[in-house]
Amino acid sequence: MLLAVLSVSTPALADHPGDRLDEAMAAKEPDFEQAERHPPAIKLRTVDGAEFDLRDLEDKVVVLSFLPQECGTPCADQQALLAEVQEAVNVTPMREMVSFVTVASSGSPVAPGRDDANWLGLTPREEGAVAELGAEWAELSRRGEEGPMAYVLGRGARSAGIFHGADFDRINMVLYVNGLTNAHPPEPGLFDRIRRLFQ
Repeated sequence: MLLAVLSVSTPALADHPGDRLDEAMAAKEPDFEQAERHPPAIKLRTVDGAEFDLRDLEDKVVVLSFLPQECGTPCADQQALLAEVQEAVNVTPMREMVSFVTVASSGSPVAPGRDDANWLGLTPREEGAVAELGAEWAELSRRGEEGPMAYVLGRGARSAGIFHGADFDRINMVLYVNGLTNAHPPEPGLFDRIRRLFQ
């Protein structure tokens, strides 16, 4: 059934430029919000010594979430819902165009059923980094809500759609991801080049 929905929805969403896609999703999904400014950078070293830079995924649509240890059930519920979104994405050609990234505290539970082939689980080496990064990214929202947020970044990581909590309709996130995979990759402008120099 999901494949039927996606096959019907793809042409309609493919014609949406980014702004109209955000407007359409905001009208359809009450737990969706468009970020008004560029997402912050993420560059960190993980507990196993690997380095991660969000810019390395600029050719992908990225579904980003934060899992601080103290978040508990709300974050666990969101991670389970994101695993369902990933499952729906991975039965389509979008699988190669989308990366799921969770920045998690040490000891945080892994979402059951997630496919590690296109899901990166990152645990920063620095204590408290997950809460700091999560708070910095939460400033993209105007809602002032306490619950977990999942960020869907268009290619180039210059725009973000925010899905709040764990009550959003997974099909709506899948359709949003689909719309972003159909959008043309943005060309970096002068402002983007200058911003990268300072990141």
